[in-house]
Amino acid sequence: MKKFLIVLTMVLASWKGIAQAAEDSVKLAVNKMFLAMKNADSTSLRSCFSTTMVLQTISRNKEGNTVVVNESADEFIGSIQQLLPGEADERISFETIRIDGPLAIAWTPYKFYYKGKFSHCGVNSFQLVRFEGEWKVQYIIDTRRRVGCE
Repeated sequence: MKKFLIVLTMVLASWKGIAQAAEDSVKLAVNKMFLAMKNADSTSLRSCFSTTMVLQTISRNKEGNTVVVNESADEFIGSIQQLLPGEADERISFETIRIDGPLAIAWTPYKFYYKGKFSHCGVNSFQLVRFEGEWKVQYIIDTRRRVGCE
């Protein structure tokens, strides 16, 4: 019976280790994107995205209504490419990561600094897909606000 409990404990510990390694690989992919953004490295940034990546932001229009704004990967990469390294600094924390085979989600609250000054905060919701062993960002939708950013 002792041997069974030891083996069971080892198996459960290894599963937790595998799950943690998978979560770490998702974090690494997301952090790679933000590092490329901070470094204004368009080549590295593009390598973070799938070829069909979708980027959206939830905001308010002039009338105060909630709207979803679409931006292409090329537009986003182009805007980052125009910056100097360090000008776009998005500081995230990982709140939730879930993985099912080749699909992962990451929920990352953030604070965004532009040229060293606080700009806004919000939450990113990432969908990532693992292609040939490498996580790629497939979809990002985020919120942006200037209040409640303690």
